[in-house]
Amino acid sequence: MSVTVLTSALLIDCTGADPVEGAAVVVEDDRIRDVLPNGNVGPLGGPITTLDLRGATLMPGLTDAHVHICAVEGNITDQHRHLPPSLLAAKALRRAEECLMQGFTTVRDAGGADYGFREAVEEGLYPGPRLLVSGNYISQTGGHGDKRRRAEWIPPIDCCLGMIGSIADGEAEVRKAAREQLRRDVNQLKIMASGGAMSPSDELDTTQFTVAEMRAAVEEAQAVGKYVLAHAYSDSAVRNAVAAGVRSIEHGNLIREAAAKAIKDAGAFLVPTMVTYEAIYREGKRYGIGDHQIQKINLAREQSVQGLTYAYRAGCKIGSGSDLLGDMMAQRAVEFELKAQVMTPMEVLLSATRVNAELFRMSDRIGTVEPGKYADLIVVTGNPLRNLRVLQTQDNLKVIMKGGRLFKRTL
Repeated sequence: MSVTVLTSALLIDCTGADPVEGAAVVVEDDRIRDVLPNGNVGPLGGPITTLDLRGATLMPGLTDAHVHICAVEGNITDQHRHLPPSLLAAKALRRAEECLMQGFTTVRDAGGADYGFREAVEEGLYPGPRLLVSGNYISQTGGHGDKRRRAEWIPPIDCCLGMIGSIADGEAEVRKAAREQLRRDVNQLKIMASGGAMSPSDELDTTQFTVAEMRAAVEEAQAVGKYVLAHAYSDSAVRNAVAAGVRSIEHGNLIREAAAKAIKDAGAFLVPTMVTYEAIYREGKRYGIGDHQIQKINLAREQSVQGLTYAYRAGCKIGSGSDLLGDMMAQRAVEFELKAQVMTPMEVLLSATRVNAELFRMSDRIGTVEPGKYADLIVVTGNPLRNLRVLQTQDNLKVIMKGGRLFKRTL
């Protein structure tokens, strides 16, 4: 039995309760055994590791509902043309490790990573966050998942590992594509319900897939106890996805009151990814991202705060994602500062912990500092409720623990 005691912390447990000064948390093996607001730890048997957190904040490990560990280069439209699968896999595992070292202990990969990456981390072959994988995202011909350039008169690209989609048209093909990904043991399915910024042959504010096509994917997921997330920007695309039974709406930058109300009424989640638009708008050209793509990125960037505002006012369940590409993944925690233009700092932290845990259907295991849950914990210098930027600097992260195992300790 391994016991670790974290003492004298400012505890933000992310249950929604106010922070507690001088709290202690007892970790036994991979679980939280006790949370002691008064800091009084009784007798404990066996060898004990004690960490004094005086002057630091203790909180649950962060989560990210929209990562792409296989987006190893800034220009994902062309990376499969330049990288052999073996090199791409090696780079993806390094991206996963970088994510963990930013304090993110559970993440949902929103397309690209297959179950092998999840197993590599679970088996301890490589350090990384707990991975919930979506496998190949499903797209219509010419949709956001179709990586063919406009001048390429070739069959859909399905040759490679990583950011490659399954192209399907009509209910029967979508159903078959969904079943194939489920056969490969994904945690959830990803579909493309609208145009996107990084795809070469569509526009951002278009709708993609019919409601019936999307419903086919939803039915297949639900049949095995899983769910669907949908890339969707426009008001109409979001409403179509919700009507089809999609549980998780990704991005949603262009929504208005109608789509926000539809998300709320359906009990679905919105996962904004504001930081990726800021990063690509500033840095995209140096990574080889084309002018047309950056033009679309800017359209999303300019409306992201307004879209989040509509969702917030409607009372939607708002998760937290990043959607960053390549080296821009270093900016993952900037997402919190951007959300704080609309949400309170506590609501921002809850979106990246408790709300995401509910979205992942893991509320019984992660997302808060409570007895019985996985000992996924981070210790940060300063108080994120006063300054969310403290989470943007890795040197401020003094402890990173996942499942009771210390991956970083610099106290």
